[in-house]
Amino acid sequence: MAVSRCTTISSLRSKTIQPAALCKYVQRRLFHGSIMRELSSIKGFGPKRIEALAGRGIRSACDLLETLPTGYRDTTRPMSPAQMTDGTIGCFEGFVAGKPALQRARGLVWVSATVADECGKIRCMWFNQVWMRDKLYDTQHVVLYGRAVRKKNGLFVINPTLEEAGSITPVYAPVPGIGQKPLREAVKLLLEEYDLEDELPESLRMRHRLMGHRDALMQAHFPENAELLARAKETLAFEELLLFQAAVMGAAGERRAAQPLAVEDGWIEEFYERLPFPPTGAQRRAISEIASDLRRDKAMARMVQGDVGCGKTLIALCALYLCVRAGGQGALMAPTEILASQHMLSASELLGRFGITCGLITGHMTAAERRRAREAIASGAWQVVIGTHAIISEGVEFSDLRLVITDEQHRFGVRQRTKLECKGFSPHVMVMSATPIPRSLSLVLYGDLDLSVIDELPPGRTPVLTRIVSEDKRVGMYGFIREQAAQGRQTYVVCPLVGEEGVEDGELRSASQVCEELRQALSPLSVGLVHGRMKKQEKEDILAEFYDGSLDVLVATTVIEVGVNVPNATVMVIEGAERFGLAQLHQLRGRVGRGSAESWCFLMGESNDRLRTLVSTNDGFVVAQKDLEIRGPGEFFGARQSGQMQMPALMLSGDGRLLMRTREAFLEIMRDDRYVLERGAVLKAAMARHQHSSSLFGRN
Repeated sequence: MAVSRCTTISSLRSKTIQPAALCKYVQRRLFHGSIMRELSSIKGFGPKRIEALAGRGIRSACDLLETLPTGYRDTTRPMSPAQMTDGTIGCFEGFVAGKPALQRARGLVWVSATVADECGKIRCMWFNQVWMRDKLYDTQHVVLYGRAVRKKNGLFVINPTLEEAGSITPVYAPVPGIGQKPLREAVKLLLEEYDLEDELPESLRMRHRLMGHRDALMQAHFPENAELLARAKETLAFEELLLFQAAVMGAAGERRAAQPLAVEDGWIEEFYERLPFPPTGAQRRAISEIASDLRRDKAMARMVQGDVGCGKTLIALCALYLCVRAGGQGALMAPTEILASQHMLSASELLGRFGITCGLITGHMTAAERRRAREAIASGAWQVVIGTHAIISEGVEFSDLRLVITDEQHRFGVRQRTKLECKGFSPHVMVMSATPIPRSLSLVLYGDLDLSVIDELPPGRTPVLTRIVSEDKRVGMYGFIREQAAQGRQTYVVCPLVGEEGVEDGELRSASQVCEELRQALSPLSVGLVHGRMKKQEKEDILAEFYDGSLDVLVATTVIEVGVNVPNATVMVIEGAERFGLAQLHQLRGRVGRGSAESWCFLMGESNDRLRTLVSTNDGFVVAQKDLEIRGPGEFFGARQSGQMQMPALMLSGDGRLLMRTREAFLEIMRDDRYVLERGAVLKAAMARHQHSSSLFGRN
């Protein structure tokens, strides 16, 4: 498929080669004959292992090669036991001091041994590995790899592995029934057997000092040394970010022509006069930017991003007001029924003052209700339509849709946003997100959108008081929850786990366990449980009970991270706080402090730098920047962020500077005709790599 000098994103998408076929075409070019090899032809990979790999999304040789290690066991520079501190993961060496002991307690069996050198010592424990007692002996020199954790009676390394010094060994995400060794051997075989071509043109790679793709994959899986590993990480992460940005632009398309809306400045002032409180400077600035967009003959594509409680809903309602007053129809799509209902109440109260009619459409309406809703939307009787995904379902036709708004943008893909846009003729588009992220990351994630940042909180919002609470203060905290309930206040308790999975040595308690404990400890307070495994309606029913005050305490997983506004909730307890990222902790904290009453967030765990950041500031953008510095950009794209794209190579790289480097490189090849051939190659590769991405193109 030749690419001419006038190739653009939109023209590429109009070619006769379909995206799915293009994906297969590029795969064949990248892997030559290797793409035809079945995983079952690899020695030792029978039906059970193939099924286990498929459960992890690995269905081909290509998938396995692109499944990068989650980490490495680097034994090239072993530490002294004295250098192991709480949370340290690494290799250390020393001598076994004394005979290893076999111990039993509470149904557990473990081997205990002390490893020491001239600088210090540390105790090691191997649970359910009785054979370690015979493998170790007094004065034996050992090289071990593990993580140090501090318990009440000292510092320990739990289940460290015996290693040989001088190597960097890849560690892959666990696959049931397949050990690390078979995975490593299979990947090595594929890398040695296949001749991989580069996705990025050689001229681009040379200009940015990148390795070839095959060399980068080889060093990422089996690094010769730390320097080559760093170069491989940089190369693969650069590729991912560059192709991601190209895919975002390709999925969104170029700015469409739109019919301008004749918005008058006086209308905005009239809107402000009807408000019960004056808007903040940030709200005024965003509304002014939106009004300017609506007046243009190019469709608005704007992201309104701000911290929890910053007043984004008011901005959305003002945009809808301006649209309707200019003669158009507006729509607001929310990810859950309870959030859509909350928006409906707000819209009816505020926009009703201007005589604007609002209607709600959801998936759980009766057939008769749905028919009446569709008639009101099609006739224009509903000037503002608010709803869930039902708003983009077949049969919903608008009279004159001129503005579409999606709330909690990260819960929707571009395809879903596009389906809503297609309900009208080239409507203006606005998306909202309550997830503060640094501007550099916003430019990469949402490069197809203009950005309005709301960096002020409305007056009257009380900052949430955040405290780190150790286990010995739990009883006192329960007493505080009782006091709050006596005043008619409510409490969230968030846990990182739903059931028993992942609970190690009984230390991390699940939501189910915590719920049962609280029902006894806080009796007769009413305690409810909600988590992501529940059916959608069951989950929303529990959230609705908490919203209307029927429950005193709601135990939940991160399903309540966004979308529920309960002004009466004044306490947030986060169990296992160290298991969450800073940005996620801040999002959870934002569920309280939404009314005028003093609110509290209790982080259950031992004090550390990450948690102290939450104590020191309520500014979500400060928290997000710190999170980016600590975890690197990969986590923001990773599996921990619901609905976001997974970027395995970026997960390995902690260099936030890559965000801007790839942004500049992308803009360079898109704007400079000297790089027109590079532009075509990058856009083709982006389409192939991200064709089936749910976060880019929406979830089916």
